[in-house]
Amino acid sequence: MPDDLHAKEERLLNVLRELKSVAVAFSGGIDSTVVAKAAYLALGDRAIAVTADSPSVPRSEIRDACSLAQQIGIRHRLVPTEEFQDPDYVRNDGTRCYYCKSELYSQIESLLPELGVDVICSGANLDDQGDYRPGLKAAAEHKVRHPLQEAGFSKADVRALAKAWDLPTWDKPASPCLSSRLAPGVEVTTDRTGRVEAAEAYLHALGFRECRVRLHEGELARIEVPADGIALLAETEVREQLIQCLRKLGFKFVTLDLEGFRSGSLNTLVSLEKKRLFENDPV
Repeated sequence: MPDDLHAKEERLLNVLRELKSVAVAFSGGIDSTVVAKAAYLALGDRAIAVTADSPSVPRSEIRDACSLAQQIGIRHRLVPTEEFQDPDYVRNDGTRCYYCKSELYSQIESLLPELGVDVICSGANLDDQGDYRPGLKAAAEHKVRHPLQEAGFSKADVRALAKAWDLPTWDKPASPCLSSRLAPGVEVTTDRTGRVEAAEAYLHALGFRECRVRLHEGELARIEVPADGIALLAETEVREQLIQCLRKLGFKFVTLDLEGFRSGSLNTLVSLEKKRLFENDPV
């Protein structure tokens, strides 16, 4: 391990040791997996990983999170969340993530005495500070700590440490919640998130590790795959079978985005007014 990465590793472990006991908001993605591993190394049974069990989380991600927690050795708890009962979340006006994280952190907060820990931790890293992330406002309101940020970790640092620790997620693509696939203004429902999950599973079966099926008004599916995969989806047989699959799932229109995969592309539809609500919030 390079000296600079080793130094950051030690800072991360020391941040967690100073917290004494933690509940890691654990999605199974690379960032929260590194925090969970570090928390276990630093605190042992005084650390627990907590995973939201929600219709917005693909079942495959839940299974992966359970498997990863077992591999790490950390205590693990699945917590049902009820953001779909919140009209502010369902409205999906560009601030949905704030209400989702508020629900998750409230659920974890209520369990802290039972879990025997004092502090909630997230997997946010330094790169997240420059993005549009309403969830960080919710984290600040619940006094959530961000050990990766406190230890000076960029996304690249997180991947490097995950690889050094032999974590299988070291090169895992980002996998935001299924509700993030719905364009602002399109109401969030379990039917829609379920259809998006099934459509993306079809694309994964075609060999795409990274892809999105974005749902726009009028039940229009906008498919994003890496640019070098666009030609495959344009092949007659593949295209016709893809259309047939998505039509059966209930999408009325099926489109292929010629710009290719772009993380967070729906953020361009969030109004400036909504974005300003979350500018320069303390993290």
